Amino acid sequence: MNFTDLFNLQIMMFIMMGIGFFLRKKDIITTPGKLVLTDLVIDLILPCNIISAFCMEFSKEILMQGLAILIISCLNQVMCVILAYTLYRKFPKEQKMVLQYGTICSNAGFLGNPVAEGIYGPIGLLYASIYLIPQRIIMWSAGVSFFTESPNKKTLAKKVLTHPCIVAVLIGIVLMVSQIQLPVFLGNTIDNIGDCTTAIVMILIGAILAEADIKTMVTKTTAGYSLLRLIIIPVIVLIGCKLAGMSALVTGLSTILAAMPAGTTTVILAVKYNGDEEFATKCVVLTTVLSMIMIPIWCFIISAVY
Repeated sequence: MNFTDLFNLQIMMFIMMGIGFFLRKKDIITTPGKLVLTDLVIDLILPCNIISAFCMEFSKEILMQGLAILIISCLNQVMCVILAYTLYRKFPKEQKMVLQYGTICSNAGFLGNPVAEGIYGPIGLLYASIYLIPQRIIMWSAGVSFFTESPNKKTLAKKVLTHPCIVAVLIGIVLMVSQIQLPVFLGNTIDNIGDCTTAIVMILIGAILAEADIKTMVTKTTAGYSLLRLIIIPVIVLIGCKLAGMSALVTGLSTILAAMPAGTTTVILAVKYNGDEEFATKCVVLTTVLSMIMIPIWCFIISAVY
């Protein structure tokens, strides 16, 4: 892990977030425009970024570490679901559903990919894409059930299998295992679109931050949730990986992705299903801001452990 590169990555992300913040405050990025950018990232830019990451030479080491990442992610999701069902029983319903969803669905799919790629390079992005498979399944099943009735099996299967990022992972796996070389024009197109990921994601996050009331953002509940999301969960993942003898790469990536902030979809679902929208925004914004501080701290801790 190169800490000079990490420092530069962190400063770059702060600048991009600042640009997004400014553009939203000036209403250059409007509310409808923010939604369009969100769809653009999820439906096009991230999938291209994922496919590009899988275009590398396949090896037994990649297979074994990919399986390890997948198992760790599955175990982490099981733990988060248990926490979500047990920790928030005394909270009002409108806040309870927000906290439950935010516990099992982090922003790893949105913020995690550019961070993983920035710290570990293309191999980090590849493993991050695999890590996110269980979370994408849970967010459409147990996650949605916190706000409304859980979708039936047919609806769930359709949502998971047709999710652009899941489709991109499947395409990427086929390309990596078969070692099929895409035509130059197609490969370059995918690479160039995927290269937009970090810039667009951080600008979009900055635009989301601009809509929060900073003065009332920190409360006992949001601080406690931030502690769980950014420290307690990744601590458990780090200890578990260390005890299981995982490699520094697998441990580091799993821990950092486990330390991602609350997912932005938390706010979207709170609005749609009559949750506490203001409270959801505070949870997302506070954990996002604090994650910018915690990511380099976790990197230092992982390097010290290994």
